[in-house]
Amino acid sequence: MTSIALFGAGGKMGYRLAKNLKGSRFDVRHIEVSDAGKARLSDDLGIACVPADQGLDGADVVILAVPDTAIGKVAAGIADRLKPGTMLVILDAAAPFAGHLPARDDLTYFVTHPCHPPIFNDETDPAAKRDFFGGVAAKQHIVSALMQGPEEAYALGEEIAKIIWAPVMRSHRVTVEQMAMLEPGLSETVCASLLVVMREAMDECVARGVPKEAARDFLLGHMNVLGAVIFEETPGVFSDACNKAIEFGKPVLMKDDWKRVFEPEEIAASIRRIT
Repeated sequence: MTSIALFGAGGKMGYRLAKNLKGSRFDVRHIEVSDAGKARLSDDLGIACVPADQGLDGADVVILAVPDTAIGKVAAGIADRLKPGTMLVILDAAAPFAGHLPARDDLTYFVTHPCHPPIFNDETDPAAKRDFFGGVAAKQHIVSALMQGPEEAYALGEEIAKIIWAPVMRSHRVTVEQMAMLEPGLSETVCASLLVVMREAMDECVARGVPKEAARDFLLGHMNVLGAVIFEETPGVFSDACNKAIEFGKPVLMKDDWKRVFEPEEIAASIRRIT
């Protein structure tokens, strides 16, 4: 049986993974340093934790469900105890992209990350509709990368990824560099920043006298219909008035060179700040 050592099993992310891996074909060894995390696993899932040395003994796969800032330190601390051929699974591209993984050519490095449940979906179950993160009830897509290791190792990594992020619809294969463009580039530097601006714009309308509930309903409804057209979820075109507003608004809100956030040096700088 393929064995998995899950580091950070009782943390916010690790708990989700531990729950989804329970009952799978894998022999999972749960490793958690905090008493609160251990109690959560024991009380909620009936899972007992083991010391790191015991969990790593003969492990075929090691999953690091720890913060980005800790991945380099944790990976370096266990590198000497990993047998050749061990797969190290990282849940975000930041640390691998930044070169924080040990220089061991005999290890396999697999990176995977959820896309999170899409805005446009067919969920009808109340629990799924409220599962915004994914990995609990709502279906989502995922991205994965085989950073190093034999090609045949990708199938094992993807199998594990589909379990820990379940329920999964599409599974996309990308490179670590492409994953770094997606996050932090696309999802955080661009999307999160623009969403913060949209929230601030709503607050400005409220400050100028629009009832908050009306402003929120109006904005979220227009996000839905405008997004459906922009992302080709439905056929349609904008009105002349909307196009003129975009023609005026975009240069006011965005610098001409905003796409430089996707340049390799900018992605690298963003990841250095994260890690």
